[in-house]
Amino acid sequence: MTPGTLYLVATPIGNLADITHRALRVLNDVDLIACEDTRHTHKLLNHYGIKTKTISYHEHNEQQRATELINRLKQGTSIAVVSDAGTPSISDPGFRLVRAAIENDIPIVPVPGPSALITALIAAGLPTDEFFFAGFLPARANARRARLTELQSVPGTLIFYEAPHRLAETLKDAYEILGEREAVVARELTKLHEEIKRGRLSELTADYTDEKKDIRGEIVVLIDRNVIGAATPKTVSVAALVDQFEQDGLDHRAALKKAARELGLSRAEAYRKLLSEKSAD
Repeated sequence: MTPGTLYLVATPIGNLADITHRALRVLNDVDLIACEDTRHTHKLLNHYGIKTKTISYHEHNEQQRATELINRLKQGTSIAVVSDAGTPSISDPGFRLVRAAIENDIPIVPVPGPSALITALIAAGLPTDEFFFAGFLPARANARRARLTELQSVPGTLIFYEAPHRLAETLKDAYEILGEREAVVARELTKLHEEIKRGRLSELTADYTDEKKDIRGEIVVLIDRNVIGAATPKTVSVAALVDQFEQDGLDHRAALKKAARELGLSRAEAYRKLLSEKSAD
């Protein structure tokens, strides 16, 4: 028997008009839709007149339900997986089912679309050449601070999801551990009350501590890689470092990337500095 296909379908993070034509076609054509919350997904399906049967698939029944869904797929059932908002498997259920499908040679088809972390990143105004998505930080303060300490030296824009009632404490911990950096809080993206606040970590910490009781909705926090006012070895030549690393055996691209990290620069910034140094010779 030919197995069914597992579709991973991205759905809107707020505005229902953001769904793709392909996603609507897949949701209409499959035999079953596995939803994080069937009530939530029915709002989307009803809006577009889709009558496909649904079944719950969330973090509390993921292990048991994954086995059931794999058995259905083996029998030829086509299944679409959706989360409440955005792309499945990104801080949402889906990973275990995908792994099980791979192990059982079941076809997997991604149907791309909205993602809160990418939506926030492109509007933040922070560097996009390299970024690190850390999902949700730990809820407990000590564990959260330990995780932030681990991320201090990541050479890219940091991105987190956060709950409204923890936002002020998370910003405070980030400021104390990561130092003063440019940051962005993106809230309720694509929804009626969309808000994107930009500023330094100290400023955002103060703002959201004052507004603590009024914070609502889905939140993405983004933090720049660079500490404001931190000493940067600007007297060190990018070209000299690149030459040194190439002599150590790295190719030019890898040498430039390593030089950028040594200097606390993005690759684009290091490349511009390299060109500037060469033109000045």
